[in-house]
Amino acid sequence: MTPSRAIRSVHARRVWDSRGRPTVEAEVRLHDGATGRAIVPAGASKGRREALELRDGGDRFGGLDVQRAVDHVNGEIARAVLGLAGDDQAGLDARLIALDGTANKRRLGANALLAVSMAAAHAAAASHGVPLHRYLGGAEATLLPLPQIQIFGGGAHAGRRVDIQDFMVLCPGAGSFAQALEWTAEVYRHAGLLMQSRGALSGVADEGGWWPAFDTNEEALEALVAAIERAGFVPGEQVAIALDIAASDFGRGGRYTLGLERRELDSDGLVELLLRWCERFPIASIEDPLAEDDIVGFARFTRAVGGRVQVVGDDLLVSSADLLREAAAAGAGNAVLLKPNQRGTLTETRQCWDAGLRGHRLGPLRRNRGHDDRRPGDRLAGRPAEGRFVRPRRAHGEVERGAAHRGAAGCAGAFCGGRCAGPDRRGTGALTRSAARRLRRLKRLQRCFRRPGAACA
Repeated sequence: MTPSRAIRSVHARRVWDSRGRPTVEAEVRLHDGATGRAIVPAGASKGRREALELRDGGDRFGGLDVQRAVDHVNGEIARAVLGLAGDDQAGLDARLIALDGTANKRRLGANALLAVSMAAAHAAAASHGVPLHRYLGGAEATLLPLPQIQIFGGGAHAGRRVDIQDFMVLCPGAGSFAQALEWTAEVYRHAGLLMQSRGALSGVADEGGWWPAFDTNEEALEALVAAIERAGFVPGEQVAIALDIAASDFGRGGRYTLGLERRELDSDGLVELLLRWCERFPIASIEDPLAEDDIVGFARFTRAVGGRVQVVGDDLLVSSADLLREAAAAGAGNAVLLKPNQRGTLTETRQCWDAGLRGHRLGPLRRNRGHDDRRPGDRLAGRPAEGRFVRPRRAHGEVERGAAHRGAAGCAGAFCGGRCAGPDRRGTGALTRSAARRLRRLKRLQRCFRRPGAACA
């Protein structure tokens, strides 16, 4: 007799992310009828040591099509996992890793493997009759992450118009996720009004933040502080700044080229620049302040800022438990950005999370970009963590987002397993009425910023 939670079928299809690029969605069905679907995210910039997603190459869609990855799921991968227990995540992921047989998932593609890994987790949660965050984290999975949301785009998200990739805000003074999102929406609105008043409003970057029409990187920070104040908040106390420097995109071998300001810095010079910013501006978190090949500079910066600033490793760590342990031993960073697409399975990502909780004092974060799949927030809510810059009874860790209006997942419920305003259990992206009204208002505000004299009702 076939176990009721054994995998009965696996099917993949090509879908489109918010950048208009192809990506993989997988659907896993168990013998008891439970079904799970998952969409694989992809970042604009990538670390050199990430697991490799499989793209088709050639001219079609700029070489970014994923039909080979889809075919792998529908063929070799499906045949290998049929009959496996859908609720044995570690066993399933071990089979996927062995099937690929390469260290960086280059044969079958990390995107093909991860789609099945995530979809199976969702199917298992449905079979057990619990939200995904509760299935992964158990009864203690009751806290929400603190949102960290883009206000100005930059770097690879805005044609390298400024060097810094993300100018974001987080709200340590907020009493709930919903309030943090409301405060962020106000900052975003006032940032647009500020840019409009300067005659510098030029649309949005590819993650929804305002286009960075600035002459220097510091000018963007000054504008962000001004937007926080105009929105009626106290910078640093109620609303703070989070930056993704993405230094690997403009630095290598200890040399960093700031294209906007037409100057080159060595590792010490970049550390000194960032320290000046931390003294001048209410910065609570900096991601990838130095390049992935500059662990010495990364550690130097971490020591210099002490416990004042969260120093996040993304390209440096690529969600790898081994790299995290190495960085912790070197004192490089005090937080890790967890992205399952960097590893290719949920189990490997969870190993990095667990390594961060075993004595390294690295507070986990998670991002979800490129589609309206609510599952990444479920995965973060489903793991206990220590976070600094958060209210401990309300949230833990942080979840990094594009601008709040960018798709259905901009609402608070996108991260609460469907308990408030997130996409419903059928994965249709439906919003509650209040969330839909907020989303419509944000979109109206964005349109009216582009029309001089328009009423922003």
